[in-house]
Amino acid sequence: MIDLTQGNLFNFFITLLLLTSAVFLRYLLMAGLFYYLVNFRFVDQMQNRKISFRPRRDGQVRQEIMYSFFTSVLFACLGTLVLYSWQQGGTALYLDFGQYHWSWLIISVVVVLIIHETYYYWLHRWMHRPGVYKWVHRIHHESLTTSAWTSFSFHPVESFLQALPIFMLIYFIPLHPVSLITVFLIMSVTSVINHLNHELYPAGTSSHWLGKWWIGATHHSLHHSQFNYNFGLYFTFWDHWMHTESPDFQKTFDSKTKSK
Repeated sequence: MIDLTQGNLFNFFITLLLLTSAVFLRYLLMAGLFYYLVNFRFVDQMQNRKISFRPRRDGQVRQEIMYSFFTSVLFACLGTLVLYSWQQGGTALYLDFGQYHWSWLIISVVVVLIIHETYYYWLHRWMHRPGVYKWVHRIHHESLTTSAWTSFSFHPVESFLQALPIFMLIYFIPLHPVSLITVFLIMSVTSVINHLNHELYPAGTSSHWLGKWWIGATHHSLHHSQFNYNFGLYFTFWDHWMHTESPDFQKTFDSKTKSK
């Protein structure tokens, strides 16, 4: 591991380069895999599960990949700062599995996801205020018909605001790297799935005691087309509680998942 505590600018640059490459490569592999599966490998099976048939605009994928690269750089900057802080002993990260009960590995993931969800729901609603939207959130909504490539396409300010709580929590909540990596994987996979424009989850998920709290492609695609509904990130509970879930969600989900 590169030592950042000596104030060596070369070490900072190399760390930033490596982290940027890792984050961007993860995006390309994850988005590319799901894009291939939905649009090529299982195209016939997924045709009836397509949500929006509006054509994507010219150059949309290229723009999404470009902004996703900027997102990767920003995440890498925050990651480099956290790594430096950890090497200085300034975070709550721990390496010894025995330091906490094994169940904390799972509980800590749930805690971080719920805090992130709560933060993002209210951030998301704030970003839809007219004076904020055009400067911060408009870039993401330029993708009216989303795809796997849309998953990390944000204005740099939005990318920073989205990432901030997770990186801040590293300073206050004891997290093992396994838990932290799990959170990042869940964030990446769900973001890709929610932007696929094809519903992957089976019929009945939206009424299942657990599945009804989980966001999928139908839920988030309606946000891109209706704007004023479905502000959640991972879960639907804030949309339920604040009455911001689209009235068309259940009907649309059922129409995309019923057997034909």
